[in-house]
Amino acid sequence: MLSTSSKPAQAEVVLGRMEKHDHEEVLFCYDRPTGLKAIIAVHNTTLGPALGGTRMWPYASEAEALNDVLRLSRGMTYKSSLAGLDLGGGKAVIIGDSRTQKTEAMFRRFGQFVHSLNGRYITAEDVGMSVTEMVNIKKETKYVAGLPEEMGGSGDPSPVTSYGVYCGMKAAAKTAFGSDDLSGRKVSIQGAGNVGKGLVTLLVKEGASVFLTDIHDEKLAAVRAEFPTITLVKPEVIHDLDVDIHSPCALGATINDETLERLKCSVIAGAANNQLADETIHGKAVMKKGILYAPDFLINAGGIINCAWEMKGYNRKAALKQTEGIQDTALRIFKASADLDIPTYLAANQTAEHRITSIREAGLRYASPW
Repeated sequence: MLSTSSKPAQAEVVLGRMEKHDHEEVLFCYDRPTGLKAIIAVHNTTLGPALGGTRMWPYASEAEALNDVLRLSRGMTYKSSLAGLDLGGGKAVIIGDSRTQKTEAMFRRFGQFVHSLNGRYITAEDVGMSVTEMVNIKKETKYVAGLPEEMGGSGDPSPVTSYGVYCGMKAAAKTAFGSDDLSGRKVSIQGAGNVGKGLVTLLVKEGASVFLTDIHDEKLAAVRAEFPTITLVKPEVIHDLDVDIHSPCALGATINDETLERLKCSVIAGAANNQLADETIHGKAVMKKGILYAPDFLINAGGIINCAWEMKGYNRKAALKQTEGIQDTALRIFKASADLDIPTYLAANQTAEHRITSIREAGLRYASPW
C-alpha cells in the first residue's frame, strides 16, 4: 500500500523537493507483516524506463532516506544519458539493516511495489543488496536486472562497475598527469565492498600503491589476505594521506567542507554516488583547490551498462567494450570543463541534459525492452 501523510506541510515538502529537480514520481512503500519501509523515486523517463538499483541502509530518519533516493535517482538519469543508454533514471531505498533484517517475504513484497509501476522503474543491486535479493524480487515482478547467469542474467554487476571506475580513473590521470599509466601512482580507496575490492584488483595488477579503508574490519582483512601488498588505514585518516588519487567507493557526501581542507590528492575518482555533499558548492571548491574531480555518475556507469545489456540479451564482451567508452567520454568532459572554465560536474550535467532535451524536443519515444 501507498503510505500518505495527513499533514499537508509534509506533502508540500516532498512535492517541493520533486519540483526542484523535476522528479516525475515518488512511491512510498510500507508493509507491516514484512517490516518493509521503502521509497522508490523515478526521476526522468525521457530516454527510457528508469533503471536504478535498490539500496538497503539503516537511515537515521525518513527525511534522510528521501534525500538519498532523490539524489540517487537524478544521478541515474545523468549516468544513463552520458553512457548513451536508452534508459531513464530511478532509484529505490529500503530503510533497514541489510545484515540482520533481510527476509524473502520482505523482498517479494518490495517486488510487488516495483511491479505496480508497470515497468516505469526497473530495479537492480546497490549497497546492501545482492543477487539473492534480486532473485526474490523476481518472484513478484519481471522488472528486475542483475539476476544470476543461470536465470539468463549477468550476475553481480559490481565487477563491471569497478572496471568503469578504473577506465575513468585512467582518463583523469591522463588529464592531470599527462599519462594514463597508473603504475607507481598512490591511490587511496574509501570502501572495501564489491566495487572497492574490484578496483583494488585492477590497480594492484597495474602496479599502483593502494591504501584501503572501510568501517568493517572483516572486509579489510579479506581484501588484505588476497592482496598483501596494499596498506590498510583507519577510516578517520583516509582524507589525510598524501596520494595522487583519492577514490571514494562507499557512501556519498564524503567530499565536503571538512574533508576538502584535508585532501592532498590531485584527482578524485571513485565509485560512490553523490560524492559531493553539495555539487554546486563543493564542485566549485574542488576546482578552486586544483583537484580534478571525475563525476561519479560519469565513471561508475559500468554497472548500469552491464544491466542494460542483460535486458537485451546479455553479452559480457559487449558490456565491457561499452564500459571502456567511459574513458573517452571522461576525457571529453574534462576538456569541456577546461575550455569553458566550469567545474567538471557541471560540464557532465550539461552534456547529459543536452541529450535528454534533444530527444524530448524531437518528440521521440523509447521502445520498452519488455
